[in-house]
Amino acid sequence: MNTIFLIKNVEVYAPQHLGKQDIIMAGGKIIAIGSQFSAGGSDLPLTVIDGSNNIAVPGFVDSLVHFIGGGGEGGFASRTPEMQLTDATLGGVTTAIGVLGTDATTRTLTNLLAKAHALQTEGITTYCHTGSYQVPCRTLTGSITDDLILIDKFIGVGEIAISDHRSSQPTTDEIRKVASAAKVGGILSGKGGIVSVHMGAGERILQPIYDAVAGTELSVKQFYPTHMNRNRSVFNAGLEFASQGGVIDFTTSTTAYDLEHGEVAAAQALAEALQAGIEPIQLTLSSDGNASLPIYSKSGDLLGLQVGQVSTLYQSARDAILKHKVSISDAICAISQAPATVLGLHQKGRLAAGLDADLVLLNRDDLAINQVFAMGRQLVIAGKATVKGMFEK
Repeated sequence: MNTIFLIKNVEVYAPQHLGKQDIIMAGGKIIAIGSQFSAGGSDLPLTVIDGSNNIAVPGFVDSLVHFIGGGGEGGFASRTPEMQLTDATLGGVTTAIGVLGTDATTRTLTNLLAKAHALQTEGITTYCHTGSYQVPCRTLTGSITDDLILIDKFIGVGEIAISDHRSSQPTTDEIRKVASAAKVGGILSGKGGIVSVHMGAGERILQPIYDAVAGTELSVKQFYPTHMNRNRSVFNAGLEFASQGGVIDFTTSTTAYDLEHGEVAAAQALAEALQAGIEPIQLTLSSDGNASLPIYSKSGDLLGLQVGQVSTLYQSARDAILKHKVSISDAICAISQAPATVLGLHQKGRLAAGLDADLVLLNRDDLAINQVFAMGRQLVIAGKATVKGMFEK
């Protein structure tokens, strides 16, 4: 029988602030959030947790992770490693979306899908996008629409690359066809059907999206551009995109080299976008976990690379709160409700009765991660992993 959890007297951010509450979780769901729930007189396997020194927030939703690694920009030896379960759970991530990147030859959709199933078996919720940087998109069935309809874990397409030297330089018509196929697939399968867009540093920035939308029934809301903190020009273009109703994503994994060469740190980007009047629900953070973070010379030669870390997702949200004075609600929204909403994951990203029991307890004093629950299962206690992946020590 599954354990029933009763968290008492915890400050709840759902991510909206609800004040001191009790939370009951059972059967993988949040059963109730309220006041003065009693634990007495029950023969059920009930675990009571004193949450008086904690803050409860939704489990984090990481909308861009390279489950099976990525990169290879420096040759075969530079292919980055696969993600492990605790890479996510120790960072509070309970839902993650896997993607392919530059390499869709030695990194395949079948491998991505298998890894997604493995991670879900081990403890977290996973989804994937079909396709990769390249257009026409690689698919499993031969069709973006069919992939979304027939394969449960596929919820969108991407990340397709634009304004980047690694892009396949898709035409306006090709981008339109990708968006149309994703939209129809999403409609018929009840999924988000968004197009995840890898944003490079090219001068066109978001213009390929605007060109694709112009004169059609498509909307900018169909596209979900990431890496929008790549430099100031990209960031400013992102603010304009959001002002037209779009959702923009800031990448939390970075390098000292990138920051020295103009990248806007994700925590700072989130704070500035909020100050500019962009609604919190239009702003997300993602880790780009296990991606390669290449460092190029001005002439485009590879100088080296580092590996993206899923743990940077919450680190950036926490920095936004502690260093940039972003409210807890807004910072947590960027890694929970906002990505869940744009991806169409209606059971994720919020704390409410009837939703999936994905929850993180933070220490009140320093906002460090204390406990993590995924689908009602306790995976982290006192900042230590209690459940590990099959091949983790």
